[in-house]
Amino acid sequence: MSEIKEEATLKLVIFGDAGTGKTTLAHRYMTGLFKQNKLTLGVQFHVKKVNVVLDEKQPEKLVSVKLQIWDFGGEARFRFLLPPYCRGAQAGLFLYDITNKKTLESIAEWTALVTENAGKIPIMLVGAKADLEGSRQVPREEGMNFAQKLGLAGFVETSSKNGQNVEITFETAAKLAFSALMKQNP
Repeated sequence: MSEIKEEATLKLVIFGDAGTGKTTLAHRYMTGLFKQNKLTLGVQFHVKKVNVVLDEKQPEKLVSVKLQIWDFGGEARFRFLLPPYCRGAQAGLFLYDITNKKTLESIAEWTALVTENAGKIPIMLVGAKADLEGSRQVPREEGMNFAQKLGLAGFVETSSKNGQNVEITFETAAKLAFSALMKQNP
């Protein structure tokens, strides 16, 4: 029988340039459905209750968490909204589009902006639109190396269209966020 500890609330921020698939990824995670989205104006919020396995050696020990997902619009005109939305975040997902190299190049700027406003939080680099292999401009290895160079907490490629790595991305982010929360409040 699973042992579930008290519920915690975790704040996960999602950033990246406009059109990288942030809202589509969050929607796929929340509903299991693929829906191409239009431009996100400002910020969209999602909340999902999940059980997090903290130790793979003891999978029966779970922590129930309320994962608050803050999906930030990637257009430059919304960046003035960024500072207050970053505060209090325990983890981040930074998306780039594997079919658009420019979106990977701007990740360093996003990292600096978020670190300045949220502190040093664990951030995963997410290569989105992995189903568009034929249009790929960013090799997987380049994304992995970029994440390593920036000292990010992890790297994954996802597809909101076919569901590839969507669940595991958010599960990993929830674990990272919970660990960060425990360090903030031992």
